[in-house]
Amino acid sequence: MNTMMLDVARVNGVPLHDPDETLDPTTLRQRACTELLRQAAVSAGFDDPQAADAIERLLDRELNVPEPSEDTCRRHFEAHRARYGVGERLALRHVLFAVTPGVDVQALRQRAEALLFELRCADPDGDAFGAAARQWSNCPTGADGGDLGWVTRDECAAEFAREVFGKDTVGVLPRLVHSRFGLHVVEVRARDAGVAPAFDAVRAAVALTLRQQAWVNALRQYLQLLAGSAALDGVTLDAADTPLVQ
Repeated sequence: MNTMMLDVARVNGVPLHDPDETLDPTTLRQRACTELLRQAAVSAGFDDPQAADAIERLLDRELNVPEPSEDTCRRHFEAHRARYGVGERLALRHVLFAVTPGVDVQALRQRAEALLFELRCADPDGDAFGAAARQWSNCPTGADGGDLGWVTRDECAAEFAREVFGKDTVGVLPRLVHSRFGLHVVEVRARDAGVAPAFDAVRAAVALTLRQQAWVNALRQYLQLLAGSAALDGVTLDAADTPLVQ
């Protein structure tokens, strides 16, 4: 068999990239998931010239997402009141390990995780975090010790905000925070919770959150079913792969 053929990841024989193209593992898995969905859409008769439109029509038909009940919404709200606070602000520092084309993502993650452990064990009376940011961070704030100042949810990338807002942790967060920019070691220096609204004021937002969570779970299950009956070469998929939710 041609060696070049072995270097190309495929889904049911369809190549996911050119032979001379190198993809990081996350991008490769996302392409594989999207290709699985595209093929399923074609098989279901949704052969739309725009693949994204065909996939959306397929998912509208296949994913069963129930409407959350009033009791479910209330329980979620009571358990996550801080998430719906108005005017919440955080004083943050971070060290950014940027994911750029060609970077070895696994090696980058190992370096970031090693620094995370080091900073969580550092002397709290010192400034190990600031020194690490000045040495390692790929963000311009590294020159200032990684200081982002006081920020609101709207001032952050959505995927970053989901990991740091609406919680009560102060100090270096126990896990890396993933965003479109890369991997972040984050320190929450202070929290200003803002104003907690009444349930009725955020009922629609709570229901939307629960519907989105249910949709993501349904998509993961559907992708698992598709992957289980597909021929996958050069790529491994797992339950956490959700290519349409970034």
